[in-house]
Order: sequence, then C-alpha cells, then structure tokens
Amino acid sequence: MAGKVINLNQARKARAKAQARTRAGANAAKHGRTRAEREADEARALRETERLEAHRRQRIDEDDGA
Repeated sequence: MAGKVINLNQARKARAKAQARTRAGANAAKHGRTRAEREADEARALRETERLEAHRRQRIDEDDGA
C-alpha cells in the first residue's frame, strides 16, 4: 500500500462543494442577474416614479390641505 492517504470525509465534502458550485453557476446563468443589475433597475424605476410624481397636477381642493 504505497498510495496517498486521504481523509474520506474531506474528499466527500470537497466533491459535494464542487457539485454545488456547478449547480449554482448553472442556476445563475439560467435565472439570475447580478446584484448591480438589480440595484440599477430599482434605481431607474425610482427615478422614473419620482419624475412622474414631480409632473403630477394637483386639484384645486387639495392645495389648501383641507
């Protein structure tokens, strides 16, 4: 027995971690967007909403607050 000694528990965990990484990469390519993309979309939507609200016309009876 002149082979390399390995810890089977560590080998099992390393194999599981590699498989999880592969699955995560596939799911990210299939479904995901980066955090920066999501935040950019949220910021763009907020700017559009604020711009639209800034151009909203008020009714006369809403001006006096009553």
